[in-house]
Amino acid sequence: MEEEKKLLTVSASPHVKSPATVRGIMLDVIISLIPAVFAGIAVFGGRAAAVIAVSVASCVIFEAIAVKIMKKPMCIGDLSAVITGLLLAFNLPVTIPLWMCVLGSFVAIVVVKQLFGGIGQNFANPAITARIVLLVSFASAMTNFTSPKAFDAVTSATPLSFLGNLDRAGDITAEIMKLVGSGDLPDLFKMFLGVRAGCIGEVCSAALLLGAVYLMVRRVISPIIPCCFIGTVTVMMFALSGGSFYFTVYEVLGGGLLLGAFFMATDYSTSPINKKGKVLFGIGCGIITSVIRLYGSLPEGVSYSILLMNVMCPLIEKFTAPKYFGFIKSKKKKEAA
Repeated sequence: MEEEKKLLTVSASPHVKSPATVRGIMLDVIISLIPAVFAGIAVFGGRAAAVIAVSVASCVIFEAIAVKIMKKPMCIGDLSAVITGLLLAFNLPVTIPLWMCVLGSFVAIVVVKQLFGGIGQNFANPAITARIVLLVSFASAMTNFTSPKAFDAVTSATPLSFLGNLDRAGDITAEIMKLVGSGDLPDLFKMFLGVRAGCIGEVCSAALLLGAVYLMVRRVISPIIPCCFIGTVTVMMFALSGGSFYFTVYEVLGGGLLLGAFFMATDYSTSPINKKGKVLFGIGCGIITSVIRLYGSLPEGVSYSILLMNVMCPLIEKFTAPKYFGFIKSKKKKEAA
């Protein structure tokens, strides 16, 4: 009787099985964003719910139409379009015309996502790219911020706008306390709860941190990029403000730093896979954000920093990729004397 032949089966990577699915991961992200949804509606009222609903609905519809035209399998069931709609709405002021939400959804889903191959193949975060397109195209509407539930009031400046006008050569802490005393700048407790002017999803730091903890506990995201991103901004703001604690905390809680660091910079498709790459990515985002905030003409720089680092991601991965098992570095040949 012939000895039974044993075959070595070789297959393409990955070789590690996981029960995680795209839909399951996306569902976890949606759950993590729910506290910020309720916080945004609580702070800004029903108009915020309308902006969120229009953004999500238009993203799902554009996804369905795009895959139908391109004759791809229907993919709205993976919930990725819902997340794009939520993140886009979170990056918009509550006063924005609803037709601009639809336009932003078209840019995010059709232009950035589907035209580049769909989920997992986009070169940049769709929601961030759409926000920047809207900001460049409709600067007035995108910067028309109001105080909580005061839609008919005069435009209200965001905390970062006030911080950008401070004289960093003087006593920054005293100037901040003066602004808090006059009511122009909310105190740190209100900043943490979101009682301030800003975009719908970025104002409540408590809700964002709650969602971020959920994602990390579920191991949907790694804390490396957010920690490096926020940590770099914290160090740079503290150092370049002459050691002002209050200025540093306001810079961290103000604007979209927490939203961007935890929910957009960690996008699987547009961020590095290995740990060294994640560290470089997060630090790069933090440096660009800080430079724009401190020396640029714009009070905010999170979206631009993430977009720039998204573009740099392939280069980062090229130089930080781990060596394969058994790799031997070739020795340089000595030049003949």
